[in-house]
Amino acid sequence: MSGAEGSVELFLEMQAAERAAAPNTLAAYQADLESCAHSLARAGQSLRTAGTEDLRGWLADLSAQGQSRRTVARRLSCIRQFYLFLLREGLRADNPAEHLDSPRAEQSLPRFLSESEVLALLDACEEPEGASAAKTRRALVGRAALELLYASGLRISELLALPRQALAGDQRMLSVRGKGGRERLVPLSDSARLAAQALVAADAGLGSPYLFPGRDPQRAMTRQAFDRILHDIGCKAGLEPERLSPHVLRHSFATHLLAHGADLRALQMLLGHADIATTQIYTHVQTERLQRAVAEHHPLSTSQTGNSEG
Repeated sequence: MSGAEGSVELFLEMQAAERAAAPNTLAAYQADLESCAHSLARAGQSLRTAGTEDLRGWLADLSAQGQSRRTVARRLSCIRQFYLFLLREGLRADNPAEHLDSPRAEQSLPRFLSESEVLALLDACEEPEGASAAKTRRALVGRAALELLYASGLRISELLALPRQALAGDQRMLSVRGKGGRERLVPLSDSARLAAQALVAADAGLGSPYLFPGRDPQRAMTRQAFDRILHDIGCKAGLEPERLSPHVLRHSFATHLLAHGADLRALQMLLGHADIATTQIYTHVQTERLQRAVAEHHPLSTSQTGNSEG
């Protein structure tokens, strides 16, 4: 094993052991490091020998390939962690990534549904009496999943990993394991709890450890299987499929909470964001509310002037 390959392996082991990085995160880190290594190899360098200018060349390669600024920034974050690890472990005497500039993030507002559209989705989960057992269970799965996603702001990975016993008893809080193994408690609405308990009762004979079992009850439902269920519900509700995803429901949860006066710090805790800056993207809702308040109530606003003239 070469020095560079050994360094990568040690770095990934550290991420798994000390930071409880998820398998998907480790795979992404490995892909980022391989991307950098391939670029450096063309310049006659390696991860262990590269300098700052060599790394700038790699970043330029990523941009030339048409990769988004968000992707470049994410990959750069991995590289920074890698070289900081080498420095701390005494595997390098310097940190060539220390002075690399991150690309300015693309400002894209989250897509979300209106409150009436969410209600239409929930209504579309209902199956008429006399429906087949398969359709009835599929409706129970859809209802429970949508209630939990919208009422608690869960990520789809967090939802599908929920153990069956998470909804045992008369609990009012749900324990969720999020990114990096961080745990948080989120409130559980009555309707979400009842929908989940209805699904648990229907699946009593499966013996699955998961709240949302897959075809093999000993495994959790896959993201692809849930996407198909969500697609069907969206079509029944009259929503365009491209507007609907589990993350759109998470954005809707956050957006509607802020619109009704929730505190940004409380929202950060509910969403499981490590940094408040990640949550601040939702402040566009507060901005719209403030603009509307000024337009409706300020004595010099156009609307108020028009009303006074009447």
